[in-house]
Amino acid sequence: MSFWRNRQLILQFVKRDISSRYKGSYLGAIWSILTPLFMLAIYTFVFSVIFQAKWNIETENKLDFAFIIFSGIIAFNVFSDVILRSPNLIISNVNFVKKIVFPLEILVVVAIGSSLFLAGINVLILVLGQLLFNGVIHWTIILLPIVLLPLVLITLGLGWFLASLGTYYRDISHIIGLIVSALMFMSPIFYPVSNIPENLRGIYILNPITHIVEDMRRVIVFGQMPNWGWILVGSVIGLVVSLLGLKWFNKTRGGFSDVL
Repeated sequence: MSFWRNRQLILQFVKRDISSRYKGSYLGAIWSILTPLFMLAIYTFVFSVIFQAKWNIETENKLDFAFIIFSGIIAFNVFSDVILRSPNLIISNVNFVKKIVFPLEILVVVAIGSSLFLAGINVLILVLGQLLFNGVIHWTIILLPIVLLPLVLITLGLGWFLASLGTYYRDISHIIGLIVSALMFMSPIFYPVSNIPENLRGIYILNPITHIVEDMRRVIVFGQMPNWGWILVGSVIGLVVSLLGLKWFNKTRGGFSDVL
Protein backbone atom coordinates (compact mmCIF):
# COMPACT_ATOMS: atom_id res chain seq x y z
CA MET A 1 0.00 0.00 0.00
CA SER A 2 1.42 3.39 -1.04
CA PHE A 3 0.62 5.04 2.30
CA TRP A 4 2.56 2.41 4.23
CA ARG A 5 5.49 2.60 1.79
CA ASN A 6 5.54 6.37 2.16
CA ARG A 7 5.01 6.45 5.92
CA GLN A 8 8.38 8.09 6.60
CA LEU A 9 7.69 10.73 3.95
CA ILE A 10 4.25 11.36 5.45
CA LEU A 11 5.75 11.76 8.92
CA GLN A 12 8.36 14.24 7.64
CA PHE A 13 5.72 16.27 5.84
CA VAL A 14 3.46 16.29 8.92
CA LYS A 15 6.35 17.68 10.98
CA ARG A 16 7.06 20.28 8.30
CA ASP A 17 3.39 21.24 8.07
CA ILE A 18 3.09 21.73 11.83
CA SER A 19 6.23 23.85 12.03
CA SER A 20 5.25 25.93 8.97
CA ARG A 21 2.01 27.01 10.63
CA TYR A 22 3.93 29.08 13.16
CA LYS A 23 7.09 29.84 11.20
CA GLY A 24 8.35 33.36 11.82
CA SER A 25 6.17 34.00 14.88
CA TYR A 26 7.76 34.79 18.23
CA LEU A 27 5.66 32.34 20.21
CA GLY A 28 5.87 29.55 17.63
CA ALA A 29 3.97 26.38 18.51
CA ILE A 30 2.66 28.01 21.71
CA TRP A 31 -0.03 29.51 19.48
CA SER A 32 -1.45 26.00 19.08
CA ILE A 33 -2.35 26.23 22.78
CA LEU A 34 -3.22 29.92 23.07
CA THR A 35 -5.56 30.02 20.07
CA PRO A 36 -8.02 27.31 21.20
CA LEU A 37 -7.94 28.62 24.77
CA PHE A 38 -8.81 32.12 23.55
CA MET A 39 -11.61 30.86 21.32
CA LEU A 40 -12.88 28.66 24.15
CA ALA A 41 -13.07 31.69 26.44
CA ILE A 42 -14.94 33.72 23.81
CA TYR A 43 -17.44 30.97 22.98
CA THR A 44 -18.05 30.24 26.67
CA PHE A 45 -18.65 33.91 27.49
CA VAL A 46 -20.98 34.50 24.53
CA PHE A 47 -23.09 31.38 24.90
CA SER A 48 -23.15 30.85 28.66
CA VAL A 49 -23.09 34.47 29.85
CA ILE A 50 -24.63 36.58 27.07
CA PHE A 51 -27.13 34.09 25.63
CA GLN A 52 -27.56 32.24 28.95
CA ALA A 53 -27.40 28.90 27.12
CA LYS A 54 -27.99 25.88 29.34
CA TRP A 55 -26.89 22.28 29.11
CA ASN A 56 -28.85 19.37 30.50
CA ILE A 57 -26.45 18.80 33.38
CA GLU A 58 -26.90 19.32 37.10
CA THR A 59 -24.03 21.76 37.63
CA GLU A 60 -24.19 25.46 36.76
CA ASN A 61 -20.38 25.68 36.71
CA LYS A 62 -19.29 27.71 33.68
CA LEU A 63 -16.12 25.61 33.43
CA ASP A 64 -18.16 22.46 32.91
CA PHE A 65 -20.02 24.25 30.15
CA ALA A 66 -16.65 25.26 28.69
CA PHE A 67 -15.37 21.67 28.74
CA ILE A 68 -18.49 20.47 26.93
CA ILE A 69 -18.12 23.12 24.23
CA PHE A 70 -14.37 22.56 23.92
CA SER A 71 -14.75 18.84 23.30
CA GLY A 72 -17.12 19.58 20.42
CA ILE A 73 -14.83 22.25 18.98
CA ILE A 74 -11.89 19.83 18.97
CA ALA A 75 -13.74 17.32 16.82
CA PHE A 76 -15.13 19.94 14.45
CA ASN A 77 -11.75 21.64 14.03
CA VAL A 78 -10.16 18.43 12.74
CA PHE A 79 -12.86 18.24 10.08
CA SER A 80 -12.96 21.95 9.20
CA ASP A 81 -9.19 22.42 9.08
CA VAL A 82 -8.68 19.64 6.52
CA ILE A 83 -11.79 20.47 4.48
CA LEU A 84 -10.89 24.18 4.24
CA ARG A 85 -7.30 23.40 3.21
CA SER A 86 -8.04 20.61 0.74
CA PRO A 87 -9.15 22.69 -2.30
CA ASN A 88 -5.75 24.43 -2.31
CA LEU A 89 -3.49 21.48 -1.49
CA ILE A 90 -2.52 20.74 -5.08
CA ILE A 91 -2.47 24.40 -6.14
CA SER A 92 -0.04 25.27 -3.34
CA ASN A 93 2.27 22.36 -4.19
CA VAL A 94 2.74 22.87 -7.93
CA ASN A 95 6.36 21.68 -7.84
CA PHE A 96 5.24 18.24 -6.72
CA VAL A 97 2.92 18.02 -9.73
CA LYS A 98 5.18 19.28 -12.50
CA LYS A 99 8.79 18.64 -11.58
CA ILE A 100 9.09 15.36 -9.73
CA VAL A 101 7.36 12.04 -9.29
CA PHE A 102 5.49 12.46 -6.03
CA PRO A 103 2.61 10.56 -4.38
CA LEU A 104 0.17 13.48 -4.40
CA GLU A 105 -2.47 11.52 -2.49
CA ILE A 106 -0.42 11.78 0.70
CA LEU A 107 -0.96 15.55 0.86
CA VAL A 108 -4.45 15.02 2.28
CA VAL A 109 -3.08 12.42 4.72
CA VAL A 110 -0.46 14.94 5.83
CA ALA A 111 -3.15 17.60 6.36
CA ILE A 112 -5.23 15.33 8.56
CA GLY A 113 -2.14 14.10 10.43
CA SER A 114 -1.22 17.69 11.25
CA SER A 115 -4.78 18.46 12.37
CA LEU A 116 -4.90 15.36 14.57
CA PHE A 117 -1.63 16.39 16.23
CA LEU A 118 -3.09 19.80 17.11
CA ALA A 119 -6.29 18.10 18.27
CA GLY A 120 -4.16 15.94 20.55
CA ILE A 121 -2.76 19.08 22.18
CA ASN A 122 -6.29 20.39 22.69
CA VAL A 123 -7.44 17.08 24.19
CA LEU A 124 -4.50 17.24 26.60
CA ILE A 125 -5.54 20.77 27.62
CA LEU A 126 -9.11 19.57 28.17
CA VAL A 127 -8.05 16.55 30.22
CA LEU A 128 -5.70 18.61 32.37
CA GLY A 129 -8.46 21.18 32.88
CA GLN A 130 -10.85 18.49 34.09
CA LEU A 131 -8.20 17.07 36.40
CA LEU A 132 -7.32 20.49 37.81
CA PHE A 133 -10.85 21.85 38.32
CA ASN A 134 -12.96 18.71 38.70
CA GLY A 135 -10.35 16.27 39.98
CA VAL A 136 -11.28 13.57 37.48
CA ILE A 137 -10.00 11.90 34.33
CA HIS A 138 -12.42 9.40 32.82
CA TRP A 139 -10.95 6.07 31.70
CA THR A 140 -13.24 6.17 28.65
CA ILE A 141 -10.81 8.62 27.05
CA ILE A 142 -8.84 5.59 25.81
CA LEU A 143 -11.74 5.05 23.38
CA LEU A 144 -11.04 8.39 21.69
CA PRO A 145 -9.18 6.90 18.67
CA ILE A 146 -12.19 4.68 17.97
CA VAL A 147 -14.54 7.64 18.29
CA LEU A 148 -12.44 9.63 15.81
CA LEU A 149 -12.19 6.80 13.25
CA PRO A 150 -15.39 7.70 11.34
CA LEU A 151 -14.34 11.37 11.34
CA VAL A 152 -10.90 10.56 9.94
CA LEU A 153 -12.25 8.31 7.19
CA ILE A 154 -14.98 10.73 6.11
CA THR A 155 -12.58 13.68 6.19
CA LEU A 156 -9.98 11.81 4.14
CA GLY A 157 -12.50 10.95 1.44
CA LEU A 158 -13.90 14.48 1.24
CA GLY A 159 -10.37 15.87 1.34
CA TRP A 160 -9.27 13.85 -1.70
CA PHE A 161 -12.40 14.84 -3.59
CA LEU A 162 -12.01 18.54 -2.79
CA ALA A 163 -8.26 18.56 -3.48
CA SER A 164 -9.00 17.33 -6.98
CA LEU A 165 -12.02 19.55 -7.56
CA GLY A 166 -10.25 22.64 -6.21
CA THR A 167 -7.46 22.19 -8.74
CA TYR A 168 -9.89 22.54 -11.64
CA TYR A 169 -12.36 25.00 -10.10
CA ARG A 170 -10.79 27.69 -7.93
CA ASP A 171 -14.14 28.98 -6.60
CA ILE A 172 -14.61 25.74 -4.67
CA SER A 173 -12.53 27.02 -1.74
CA HIS A 174 -14.89 29.97 -1.25
CA ILE A 175 -17.98 27.79 -1.44
CA ILE A 176 -16.51 25.30 1.04
CA GLY A 177 -15.74 28.14 3.45
CA LEU A 178 -19.41 29.11 3.54
CA ILE A 179 -20.56 25.51 3.95
CA VAL A 180 -18.14 24.81 6.81
CA SER A 181 -19.22 27.99 8.63
CA ALA A 182 -22.86 26.96 8.35
CA LEU A 183 -22.09 23.38 9.38
CA MET A 184 -20.44 24.56 12.59
CA PHE A 185 -23.71 26.09 13.79
CA MET A 186 -25.77 23.24 12.33
CA SER A 187 -23.88 20.80 14.54
CA PRO A 188 -24.65 20.50 18.29
CA ILE A 189 -21.40 22.10 19.43
CA PHE A 190 -22.83 25.04 21.39
CA TYR A 191 -26.12 23.43 22.38
CA PRO A 192 -27.38 19.93 23.28
CA VAL A 193 -29.26 17.76 20.80
CA SER A 194 -32.26 17.86 23.15
CA ASN A 195 -32.69 21.57 22.36
CA ILE A 196 -33.25 20.84 18.67
CA PRO A 197 -36.95 20.90 17.66
CA GLU A 198 -38.34 17.44 16.99
CA ASN A 199 -39.17 18.24 13.36
CA LEU A 200 -35.52 19.16 12.67
CA ARG A 201 -33.74 16.33 14.49
CA GLY A 202 -33.84 14.10 11.42
CA ILE A 203 -31.56 16.57 9.64
CA TYR A 204 -29.13 16.55 12.54
CA ILE A 205 -29.07 12.77 12.64
CA LEU A 206 -27.95 12.77 9.00
CA ASN A 207 -25.05 15.04 9.94
CA PRO A 208 -22.08 12.80 10.89
CA ILE A 209 -20.49 15.62 12.88
CA THR A 210 -23.44 15.43 15.28
CA HIS A 211 -22.62 11.86 16.28
CA ILE A 212 -18.89 12.47 16.53
CA VAL A 213 -19.31 15.58 18.70
CA GLU A 214 -21.71 13.72 20.99
CA ASP A 215 -19.33 10.77 21.33
CA MET A 216 -16.41 13.11 22.08
CA ARG A 217 -18.38 14.49 25.02
CA ARG A 218 -19.37 11.05 26.21
CA VAL A 219 -15.84 9.62 26.42
CA ILE A 220 -13.95 12.76 27.52
CA VAL A 221 -16.33 14.88 29.61
CA PHE A 222 -19.07 12.57 30.88
CA GLY A 223 -17.14 9.30 31.20
CA GLN A 224 -19.76 7.39 29.23
CA MET A 225 -19.49 4.76 26.51
CA PRO A 226 -19.76 6.00 22.92
CA ASN A 227 -22.61 5.15 20.57
CA TRP A 228 -21.25 1.84 19.25
CA GLY A 229 -24.00 1.60 16.66
CA TRP A 230 -22.96 4.91 15.12
CA ILE A 231 -19.26 4.04 15.24
CA LEU A 232 -19.95 0.88 13.25
CA VAL A 233 -22.22 2.60 10.73
CA GLY A 234 -20.04 5.71 10.60
CA SER A 235 -16.89 3.69 10.01
CA VAL A 236 -18.52 1.83 7.12
CA ILE A 237 -19.75 5.12 5.64
CA GLY A 238 -16.33 6.66 6.18
CA LEU A 239 -14.59 3.73 4.49
CA VAL A 240 -16.86 4.02 1.46
CA VAL A 241 -16.37 7.82 1.29
CA SER A 242 -12.58 7.51 1.60
CA LEU A 243 -12.34 4.81 -1.08
CA LEU A 244 -14.54 6.80 -3.46
CA GLY A 245 -12.60 9.99 -2.74
CA LEU A 246 -9.26 8.31 -3.40
CA LYS A 247 -10.58 6.71 -6.59
CA TRP A 248 -11.82 10.09 -7.81
CA PHE A 249 -8.49 11.71 -6.95
CA ASN A 250 -6.47 9.08 -8.81
CA LYS A 251 -8.80 9.27 -11.81
CA THR A 252 -8.49 13.05 -12.14
CA ARG A 253 -4.85 13.60 -11.15
CA GLY A 254 -3.65 13.11 -14.71
CA GLY A 255 -4.98 16.54 -15.68
CA PHE A 256 -3.49 18.46 -12.76
CA SER A 257 -0.37 19.55 -14.66
CA ASP A 258 -2.49 20.84 -17.54
CA VAL A 259 -4.44 23.32 -15.42
CA LEU A 260 -1.63 24.47 -13.12
